[in-house]
Amino acid sequence: MNGQSSQKATSPVGHEPGNIVTQSGFRITTRKLPILKAEPIERMTATLGIAPPEMIFGDNVTSIEHLKSGWNIEFNALDALDLVDKTGNSMLQVAHSKEWQSTREKKHEGITEVVKPFDWSYTTDYKGTERSTSLHLRPSDIPIPLELLKRPDPIIFFDEVVLYEDEMADNGITAFTCKVRVMPARLLLLCRFFMRLDGVMVRIRDTRVYVEFDSREVIREYTAREDRYEAIRQKLAMKGRDAPAQLRDPNNIVDLLPIVDKTLERVVLQ
Repeated sequence: MNGQSSQKATSPVGHEPGNIVTQSGFRITTRKLPILKAEPIERMTATLGIAPPEMIFGDNVTSIEHLKSGWNIEFNALDALDLVDKTGNSMLQVAHSKEWQSTREKKHEGITEVVKPFDWSYTTDYKGTERSTSLHLRPSDIPIPLELLKRPDPIIFFDEVVLYEDEMADNGITAFTCKVRVMPARLLLLCRFFMRLDGVMVRIRDTRVYVEFDSREVIREYTAREDRYEAIRQKLAMKGRDAPAQLRDPNNIVDLLPIVDKTLERVVLQ
């Protein structure tokens, strides 16, 4: 069946294992485990130097590996959060930030946290953790072939993995999620950072990883979009759409947000 196989992945004792799908020499792995408990949160806080989001899925992972070359790209919460600004220079200055910090100081019983200024929206430009001994993604001008993704191909495997989420002291939402879709000839992985700070800002940062199995071509596209909350609210109102409801789902507003950064990278694996 076109080199397809699937199995359960190993995971820490006492947890449900993840999933592995192997297709045409590529291994796709997803793992979804519970929110971290106090001790691993304390270790993560020490490693990052900042307080983690209120819902942190530190054991969750989504990865793509080319078995022959050993090339691998993985998405995990620790590496994503390590790119959050820790200086406070990018922190959104709103009245609720002090309230948020006070909640962090009391959140995890038994954990001593020092809450210092940092970007409390957990905005990250994380594009994945690439591992390889020789082959690496390089800047390119070749886009993801959207026409191939529009074909009605059967879906062999689909999964959605949450890396972290925070309600920003009930003032919005910030979340990082990954969705992977595997078809017989190709796959698409979308990892999305979504942040909505009510009355202030809306951000979406998308990383798409496209793999064409036969040619072993990998394309990574990163797109950052953002705009003022009020500007998006007005655009929705002009279209006669319910802004509060629409703003809860990034799929409803992604095309309304202007692009502020975009990169393309590519590698052909051997």
